Amino acid sequence: MITLALARGRLLDEEVSLLTKAGYPVANILKDSRKLIFEYPDLKMRIFIIRPTDIPSYVEYGAADCGIVGMDTLMEEMHSLYEPLDLGIGKCKLVVAAPNGFQYSSTKSLRAATKYPRLTREYFSGKGVSAEIVKLYGSVELAPIVGLSDVIVDLTATGETLRKNNLAELETIAEITARFVVNRVSMKVKSEEIKALIGKLKEVR
Repeated sequence: MITLALARGRLLDEEVSLLTKAGYPVANILKDSRKLIFEYPDLKMRIFIIRPTDIPSYVEYGAADCGIVGMDTLMEEMHSLYEPLDLGIGKCKLVVAAPNGFQYSSTKSLRAATKYPRLTREYFSGKGVSAEIVKLYGSVELAPIVGLSDVIVDLTATGETLRKNNLAELETIAEITARFVVNRVSMKVKSEEIKALIGKLKEVR
């Protein structure tokens, strides 16, 4: 049996849709938002529904054989995983944004609020800008409005949330999609089953 970790939240609908198209009818997951473990004996599959940021740890340490997680999480956290497939779902961008009219092209230092401290620090360091990082877990858009930060580094899909908060995208750091990741031991021990799953996902992505 393969154990697959899926990300709850904005990505779950796309994950379930992709699996269903690939021949794994798991749509009942969407009907029970409180349940964390789903068993599918006929599919020889067990599915965990967990926080996106926790998926790499579950897979790396073998609690799950494989998982689906956004590239933003993989870039921020350094894990030892196989990443055999870009699934092309969950498309968005990691951007620098600030209040309308803010200019930082000549700024040598600033304060940035973000859920991605490592990526943010590396990005501004590469531009020669000294950035003080404020780590937040939610409501990042509020930070520059109330003076907590000069800019934010966050994900955006349509830019609608930024516009509603009078923020403008300044630069794109990375284009983000969801990736299929695999535990290194599982890839050897359950090679046939995992490769079959990867093959089916490739056909429908």
